[in-house]
Amino acid sequence: MLNPLPIADILTAADLIQAYGAGQRNFAYLVLPGVDLSGVDLKGADFSYADLSGANLNQANLRGADLSYGNLMEADLSQADLRGAMLIGTNLKTAILQDTQLTTADYDPDSTHFPPAFNPQDHGLRADR
Repeated sequence: MLNPLPIADILTAADLIQAYGAGQRNFAYLVLPGVDLSGVDLKGADFSYADLSGANLNQANLRGADLSYGNLMEADLSQADLRGAMLIGTNLKTAILQDTQLTTADYDPDSTHFPPAFNPQDHGLRADR
């Protein structure tokens, strides 16, 4: 990646997909609430501190992605692949996690927020502490 696209210039799903396709992986602090990234491959990307609230991430590949301290409230992560993802401090309080693959994803029992009645151990997540 010669010239990464500044985060402030990523305004649409197409911008993000193009930057990722060009080799950019750092999307920390990205603000794209409500973006439709269903089925998109974003494996290994850094979305730490990003606001993806209300995003459609249905069937997205976020394997190994860093979503630490991100806002994923009301995001649809159904059937998404988050195996090995970093979920330290991530807000998933109202996210849809139906059939989401979460095996070996790391979370912090004190700062990661899951939907009510969601048990991280039942889904194969690893406590960071």
